[in-house]
Order: sequence, then structure tokens, then C-alpha cells
Amino acid sequence: MAKLGFLGLGLMGYPMARNLLRAGHEVAVWSHSSDKARKLSAEAGGRFCDTPREVASHADFLFLCVGDTAMAREVILGPGGVIEGARPGAVVADASTIGPSASREIGLRLKSKGVEFLDAPCTGSTPGAEGGTLTFMIGGDRSVFEKTRPYFEIMGKRLYYCGAAGMGLQAKLTQNLILCNIMMAFNEGMVLAIKGGMDPALMLDILDNSAAKSGLISYKAPFVLRRDFTANFSTRWMHKDIGLMLESGKELEVPLPLTGLTQQLYQTAISAGQADEDFCSTIKVLEGLAGVQVKSQEK
Repeated sequence: MAKLGFLGLGLMGYPMARNLLRAGHEVAVWSHSSDKARKLSAEAGGRFCDTPREVASHADFLFLCVGDTAMAREVILGPGGVIEGARPGAVVADASTIGPSASREIGLRLKSKGVEFLDAPCTGSTPGAEGGTLTFMIGGDRSVFEKTRPYFEIMGKRLYYCGAAGMGLQAKLTQNLILCNIMMAFNEGMVLAIKGGMDPALMLDILDNSAAKSGLISYKAPFVLRRDFTANFSTRWMHKDIGLMLESGKELEVPLPLTGLTQQLYQTAISAGQADEDFCSTIKVLEGLAGVQVKSQEK
């Protein structure tokens, strides 16, 4: 039984930490919303902690999954943070999606205290977190990753070691860049098809059996057709990731013109009140402009 820690118990973090507990490990837990940490402690036997520092004092391997760069920096480096409680030789693995440069900075600060750090963003949304089938993209020292691998394997089915510090995040941002733009292409295509009189189910069948086939669309389209926009990955957080993509593009002098336009469309959806809906709800922006709705025609 290992001594683990988990910080951040949102849609992804809660089931990830629960899976570690169900595997028989001792897991100290903390969340900005203490009710979530208390609930997980009562439900699955976790050790409730008041601060990230307290979690770090009980753990040899710590995982966190929080919303953005500022949150990660505060949880790890801020007052009462992980850096104040972590012992030399401990490993911190950040499964959050944050800026690669900021992640490297955090890693260097921890290294100065003798604490190892991995950037380990994941994909698979809430269903993947619940089922322990996430995909992790890991950056950092390979030997540190190999030590931590058994705990990643409880939470995910695919682990990609991507290289030095920050490379896991570079991979994750690339993946999400492609996803958000595919989603916007789907939105435009389906609104155009329905406005032109196509049956949406027929159009989806054509897409699924052509060169336009996409795993993302195959998964998300049924939710759109039944108008179920419950968040597995919200518009708010995808918009945040798009900002990180553009920031990375600026740092690396890579133009991202399509992604820049997609960011504005996601901002439009957020301004329309869709921030906490799933990012497939962005189709409603174009539906509103075109005066149609992409939904099942079954009665």
C-alpha cells in the first residue's frame, strides 16, 4: 500500500482519486471545496486534509488535477502549498492542463527543495476518469515516471512518455487544438446540412463512413442530436485550453489562425451563457445565427 495524495476533486479529480483508493492505497485528499474532500473520505476511506501542505506531508506520490495555471501554481507553490509539506524524494505529478512554460517553472521550484515533478495532463473526460481509462501524456525525468507508473496505471489505460519537462503539456495542447477545431467544423457542416434540408441521422451516417469520419464526432454527435449538453468537458475549460494553445504558438512563433477564430466562437458561446455546458454545445452559436436546430427527427 502506497502513501499517495490527490489535490483537486472536480469532474475529473474526484473519480481519479477514488480509483486510487479503490486500488487499496492510502490517499490523502484536498479540494478547494472541502465538502468534496470530506465526501470522498467518507465514501472511500480517504484521509481528509485542510491544506495542500497537509496532503504533501502524508504522501510520497502526489497527483493534482485543477482548473488552470494560476490554480496549479497556488496549490503547489502558494502559502500552505505542496512545496511547504513535501519531503525530499517525493514526486508531484500535475494532471492539470496548464502552460508548458509555467509548468517548467513550477518543476524547477520543486526541484530546489529536492522534490521531483512530472507534467501529466490527461484526456478522456469524465467517463474516462470514472472508468480508469484515461490517456496520460507525461513530461519529465523518465526514471521518475517509471517509479510513478503503477499509480498512473490505476487511473489510465494509455501512458505516453513524451520527453523532457513540459512535453506532456505540449502534446495535450496539440491534441485539444485539433479537437476544438474539429468540433467547430462539425458545427458548421451540420448547421449547413440541416438548413439545406438534410436528415441529421443520415448526414451523420455519411460522415461516419467517409474520409470525414472522426472519433470525436462519433462520440459527441448523439449528445447534440438529443440536445444533451451536460458537461463531460465544459466550454469554459476548452476555451481556457485554447488560450494556452495561442500562448504557446506566440512563444514558439507558430501562427494559429484557425484556432484564433475558434477561440472567438467559444467566447461567444460563453457570453451566451454556455460556459458550464459541454463544449459540443458551441453548435448553438451557429444554430442561432442560421435559425435552425440540429436534433433528432425521431418522434
